[in-house]
Amino acid sequence: MKLLTPERYEEYEKFLWENKKGHFLQSLAWAKVKDMWKNEILIVEDENGKIKGSMSLLIRKVPIFPLTIMYAPRGPVCDIYDKDTIKELVEGAKELAKKHKSYVLKIDPDVEASDEKFCSMMSDLGFKFNKSKNFEGVQPRFVFRKTMTGMSEDEVLASFENKTRYNVRVAIRKGVTCRIGTREDLPAFCKVMMDTGVRDGFIPRSLEYFEKMYDEMGDKLRLYLIYNGEKLLSGAVAILYGNKVWYLYGASSNEDRNLMPNYLMQWEMMKWAVENNCDIYDFRGVSGDLNKGQPLYGLYRFKKGFTGDFVEFVGALDYVFNPFMYFFIEKGERAYRELRRRLFLRKNKDLLPDKVRETANEKATYTKESADE
Repeated sequence: MKLLTPERYEEYEKFLWENKKGHFLQSLAWAKVKDMWKNEILIVEDENGKIKGSMSLLIRKVPIFPLTIMYAPRGPVCDIYDKDTIKELVEGAKELAKKHKSYVLKIDPDVEASDEKFCSMMSDLGFKFNKSKNFEGVQPRFVFRKTMTGMSEDEVLASFENKTRYNVRVAIRKGVTCRIGTREDLPAFCKVMMDTGVRDGFIPRSLEYFEKMYDEMGDKLRLYLIYNGEKLLSGAVAILYGNKVWYLYGASSNEDRNLMPNYLMQWEMMKWAVENNCDIYDFRGVSGDLNKGQPLYGLYRFKKGFTGDFVEFVGALDYVFNPFMYFFIEKGERAYRELRRRLFLRKNKDLLPDKVRETANEKATYTKESADE
């Protein structure tokens, strides 16, 4: 196990890009986006000195206590059944935990919950599994993904459910348009994001955060904006990395929803994935509760219309360094997040039109997706 040094940055990015478990959240650019966290990157080499495993760690101080949390979003990156490599990475994290006074290492790997071999191995290594059905984790445990390896645009469009394909065409027929935004468009996007946050019960990111993301991710990021004439109806941030495109953040106005802008928006982002010969388009989070009566079912139904796979990840795995402090800090963190969300909704409830306020209040009983909090 070694720490990544600047002279190997190019090799590291190439390893991430080409590895099937590579993820933009493990990239050097993302560590710069999260500049309020310290960053340490562990690597493991093969017999030829090439990187065969890695784990980018984000490290942040815990309020009040002289301790830190250590988090590897969608890490580690390696052969997920290579127990020796993962063990080396964990041992490296243990050493860094002493340096940074970390009470826990949190990971949420891109591995499906049905993978019993991986789950058994991680239990043997001492990880604690956390289960949730909605958006309680940092990364969503349940996502909707569409495999599109080798598919053309026509083939992807033809694969949609009839109603979804019809709604995409409705948006186009009614003159709804899409354009790729610039940094100067971020304030308008954030305004729509505020509407969405209040309506759906989550705290939106700040303009400064999106500006930082736009600057650091470069051409791997696109801002999609959907218009009716000059009126901005919806927008999204998408990320291209390796063989995938992720729909990372989305926002939609409370107006003109009958024009189906969000259907066109998803289609345009999927076309980007086709252009780059991606294997997967990731719609990101859905609820794990697929009961039609629960408030987030509509989100699942919308994404399902594009066809694809409902994927359950193993979720958050914690390697606890300090069991006593882990118990108190984890409970306090959950309570703090919920209080912060409720105060936000109370402060901004007047932004909602009357016709959607009742539905929004019902949805607010759930914690909505917020990528990499």
